[in-house]
Order: sequence, then structure tokens, then C-alpha cells
Amino acid sequence: MNQKKADDIRQNVRASYSQVAEASNSGDCCGETSSCCGVSSDDAINTLVSTRLGYSEDDLASVPKGADMGLGCGNPRAIASIKLGETIVDLGSGGGFDCFLAAAETGEQGRVIGVDMTPTMISKARDNADRGKYNHVEFRLGEIENLPVANDIVDVIISNCVINLSPNKARVFEETFRVLKTGGRLAISDVVASTELPDEIREDLQLYSGCMAGASLISELETILANCGFTDIKISPKDASKEFIKDWAPGRGVEDYVLSASIEAVKPGGCCGGACC
Repeated sequence: MNQKKADDIRQNVRASYSQVAEASNSGDCCGETSSCCGVSSDDAINTLVSTRLGYSEDDLASVPKGADMGLGCGNPRAIASIKLGETIVDLGSGGGFDCFLAAAETGEQGRVIGVDMTPTMISKARDNADRGKYNHVEFRLGEIENLPVANDIVDVIISNCVINLSPNKARVFEETFRVLKTGGRLAISDVVASTELPDEIREDLQLYSGCMAGASLISELETILANCGFTDIKISPKDASKEFIKDWAPGRGVEDYVLSASIEAVKPGGCCGGACC
């Protein structure tokens, strides 16, 4: 993908999620009758969406109001096995929902860093952290292809339906490998392609921002992760996710091509010999 197209995608994604954050802040809908550009100001709707993704009502009740924006395609914490005292990074942290849930598991001995490229989202998450008194959670503005995080300090990287939005997924996983400690692990929920996407889906910027057109084939992601030096790679597609994915773009048939999956991998010890070493 050439640089101009990649930049066009990033700018479109940034604009779309700025609109999502602003809609959530104001309670105004941004034109999509079914999902309000992926977020609803109705707490009952967001609760329904999030419980379908694998969160409990206790999870939703434990975070500041407004942190759960009804976004995502799964629950990465369900596979993260977060421990007390660990350092966690959330790629595309949005309003801070997964960060705050992770913070309860790390305890104040740990540290949680949310990274998002949308200034409005960062402001929203920081406000939520202040209201919830999360002293060991911070939010940093940055692109997931160039993480504002030091080398070899992270125990677990989580992410919820964000890496598909990147036009350079290999670079994202290079960066995750760089910041993870030896033995550090990925625990990601994302959208993957079950078959090659047709051009009318792949070239649709709205579907790209909607977490559909940028999905990669499972085999492609496995190759990228292996080339970066990751081991214990496990990508588990969830067929049941097609039931909610079809609501993301009614009538477009996207559920025939993409579905949610959990993505797990480990940064091994020693020299990996891969592109990310």
C-alpha cells in the first residue's frame, strides 16, 4: 500500500473516531440510525452490545460512566490472564474501558498504558481516569505503528477491534514485539477475514473505519506474527460473531467475509532471528 493511501486511511479513521467520541460526549447521534457511528448515548444499548461481546454486567458497572462506548468485537481480557503488578498496554484505548478493567487486575502495583491516535478519545479517557481515580492508568497520544512506549517493559498487550484499522499491520506487530518483555504476550480481539474481500468492500473507506474492510486473512496474520519472532501463535475465529457483525453494515453481506477472532502469541526468550529482533 502506498504512503498516500495509508495516510488517507489513517485520516479517515481518526476523523471517524473523533466523531464517535464527540457523539458520546454530547449524547448526539451522528447519523447512523442503527449504531450512531458505532456508539450510542443509550447506556442500555451499550450494555447489550458489550454483554454480547463477553463482558459481564459487573464489568460494566465497575468503570466510570461513559468509558464503555459499545465498541469492540470481543473481550481481550478473557484471554489475557492479567496478574497483579503487571504492565499492560492497550492499543486503541478509546474511552479507557478495557484499561480500567485491566487496572483492577494489575492492582496499584501494576501499570496500564492506553494508546490512541485520536486526541478527543485521549481527552475523554483521561477525564474518565480522573473521575475513577485510576492513579496507575495513563493515556498517551500516538499511532499503534509507532508506539510511545519504551523497549522491553510490557507484560501484556491487549487490543479490541483496532489492529484491523491499521494500513500497516506488520509494523504494528513489530512495535508490539519491541515493547514486550521476554515472555510477554499478546491478548487481542480483532476482526479477521475468512476469505478474500471483494474490491467493493476492500476499497470502501466507511467500511474500513467500521472495522470491516481492513481485515486480514488469518494465514496472513499468522505469517506476520511468525516473521516478527512470536511463538505460540493462536488465532481462534468466532463464528457466532457474524450475528452482530451483520448489524455493522446492514445489507452489505460483510458477515460472509469477516468475523471476530482472538489472537494470542508470546515473545520468546533469546534471539528470535525474526524481522522484529
